[in-house]
Amino acid sequence: MAKTIVVRQIGSPIRRPEKQRQTLIGLGLNKMHKTRELEDTPAVRGMIAKIPHMVEIVEEKG
Repeated sequence: MAKTIVVRQIGSPIRRPEKQRQTLIGLGLNKMHKTRELEDTPAVRGMIAKIPHMVEIVEEKG
């Protein structure tokens, strides 16, 4: 079974650079307090590292 992480959006994309908005969309997040369960890969970790002020890791599974 692959490792997964649960990510929650905690920051608004309003008045943020377009690149940060696109990163949120790439993670599957677009509304406040929405959560997604994503595969724990270096690409996903890199996306989270680019916007740590807008997302938080809630749980790591696997």
